[in-house]
Amino acid sequence: MQIDDLRLAAALLRERSLSAAARSLGVTPPALSMRLRKLEAALGLVLANRTARKLQLTSEGERLGREAYELLQKLDGLRESLQRDDQQLTGTLRVSAPFGYGRTHVAPLLARFSRLHPSLRLQLDLRETPWPDRHDADVVVHVGTVRDSSWVAHPLATNERWLCASPAYLREHGRPRSPQDLAYHSCICIRENDEDVTLWHMRPAESGRKGETLRVHPAFVTNDGSVARQWAEDGMGLVLRSEWDAAAAVAAGRLERVMHDWTFGAAPVMVLVPTRKGRSPRTQAFVNFLREAAREKEG
Repeated sequence: MQIDDLRLAAALLRERSLSAAARSLGVTPPALSMRLRKLEAALGLVLANRTARKLQLTSEGERLGREAYELLQKLDGLRESLQRDDQQLTGTLRVSAPFGYGRTHVAPLLARFSRLHPSLRLQLDLRETPWPDRHDADVVVHVGTVRDSSWVAHPLATNERWLCASPAYLREHGRPRSPQDLAYHSCICIRENDEDVTLWHMRPAESGRKGETLRVHPAFVTNDGSVARQWAEDGMGLVLRSEWDAAAAVAAGRLERVMHDWTFGAAPVMVLVPTRKGRSPRTQAFVNFLREAAREKEG
């Protein structure tokens, strides 16, 4: 088996179609299909069932893809360890992140990181659910808690949830003071990750008092957090939004926080990486870079 066969198997695991796998390898779909048939003939196995639009790996194809990816990672790690200058990173670093946070925070940090390591190739994959749908990512930036013993989570930011509205909306409709007041307000909900978005959990900031769970009846629903925040800025209602997204609008006066004496939970920003056994030097360098950037922001 050749290295190109390993790259082919890893690409088939990573992508959802032959055309996407071909693009990632820089070849045409017919050429990739021919290479796949030759590999299957050499192994005496069916690795994938494919149609014009979809690629479905067999169990043997999935196993080969996973092990091929691990072997390629080890080869890249060996090459890096043999270089004289251990600060000069090479190879490809694949980062996966949520759409909104990835565009706003991860993409600019990747640009800074690339200037420090110009020989490194970078890929940023923005997804609605980067975890657990991580494909072959080396690093996953995730908003929310994660429990997975095969990956290590490093916290980057606490990221409280804030209840906000525009000054114009609050002048017209008043300022809610308690959970019961929310029944008389227009609420904007964000549909994501199959969560029950109309169920809001809140707890008094003062310790010892009982928390509450409220079923809201949203006036507006979207699956895009940036749209929900913009609707709130336009005076359409109250929105429960992550601190990372709402902080700039609050600082600029486009939104105001309400119900300060209640907490609405946190969705910490985490960077997730494989256990140290499967971690490359470029992955570790990027994690260190993210953690240092987070410390600089807090300081």
